[in-house]
Amino acid sequence: MGVLMSRRQTVERVQKVSLAVSAFKDGLREQPSTRRRAEAGAARQGTLEQEVQEGEEEASAGPSQPEESSASKAAWERLRDGRGVEPEEFDRANRFTPPAFIRPKRELHDDEPPDISLEQREQILNDEMCEICEVWTAESLFPCRICPRVYHDGCLRRMGYLQKDSAVEVTETAHTETGWSCYYCDNLNLLLTEEEMYSLMETLKNCKIIPESCLTLDDFLHYKHQVHKQQFERTMPEAQEEQAALQFNALDPDKKGHIEWQDFLSHESIQLLQKIRPQNALLRLLTPKERERARTAFLALDQDNDGFIGEGECRQARHSWFRKHQKEMLSCNVRNSKSPEKILPATKQEETRSIDWPGFLRENVAYILAARPNSAALHLQPLA
Repeated sequence: MGVLMSRRQTVERVQKVSLAVSAFKDGLREQPSTRRRAEAGAARQGTLEQEVQEGEEEASAGPSQPEESSASKAAWERLRDGRGVEPEEFDRANRFTPPAFIRPKRELHDDEPPDISLEQREQILNDEMCEICEVWTAESLFPCRICPRVYHDGCLRRMGYLQKDSAVEVTETAHTETGWSCYYCDNLNLLLTEEEMYSLMETLKNCKIIPESCLTLDDFLHYKHQVHKQQFERTMPEAQEEQAALQFNALDPDKKGHIEWQDFLSHESIQLLQKIRPQNALLRLLTPKERERARTAFLALDQDNDGFIGEGECRQARHSWFRKHQKEMLSCNVRNSKSPEKILPATKQEETRSIDWPGFLRENVAYILAARPNSAALHLQPLA
């Protein structure tokens, strides 16, 4: 009952934000369009939305903290626009212009069940030209493991999306079974619509979360307690707090004592998608490459080829197939991924419940999406 209440309240809030955004856009139709701030010294001729934002931030920061207010304002703008890198941080003379991310829109048929056949395999084809420079150079192109886009490593560097620490990862993993996610697929936040993004921003602001900051375990648990209290008007149960602590550990695989902002944002984005969108809508987000990987996983678990697997085997997929590979396993192929050592013991109840192909997809779709980022963090911790 609590889950139903949570989803209803969240959807109502998104609907209210949607109305506000629509009214805001209607008021701006008569105004000339302006470029987004590409230069730090440009005149701040903000929209109504930005003026309201400035007023709220100035009120919270106080008149004695103008620099913090400006920095916070810029961080909220990057969050709203889906930008992970601030353009002013780069020397623009030798760099390409970052893309303008366009958030998706919900379609009328999104909630209807999609037709994803188990028997009909999909042909996976990558683009022939680099997504950035639109030039074909054969083997020097690095494919995304989620979408059909391909890239030159030099183009990624000039975009600012490939730094020294990630250049080796791209070159070593892009052509392996593990693969590499491009900057579109790596950012789960870009799956949110404008209305969903405003809803998430409202939650973060109400809980005093500072964008682009790292969160300790205490910060993370305090945030989870606040969100739960706002949704259910009661204290979060101890069992949920323990699960939140496990999620924090999953988001901090290197045991640094804190989680990075991008990992926290990806976790919250997939959590929001689970709350707001039905599973059919989430299934429509899967790409052909993800659907094909899911087919491979299901067929490998369906040992007797009767079209059904046990609940324990379905749970196994969340813990092995649809999660990050460890660094020492980057060169493993599909056959190695089916190793029996990854099979988790199933309870008697799990052994009795059978799951067909559509049910397998519905129960695992959130975990498939959560495995998109390149980060070693586990953005959606499966229940034990």
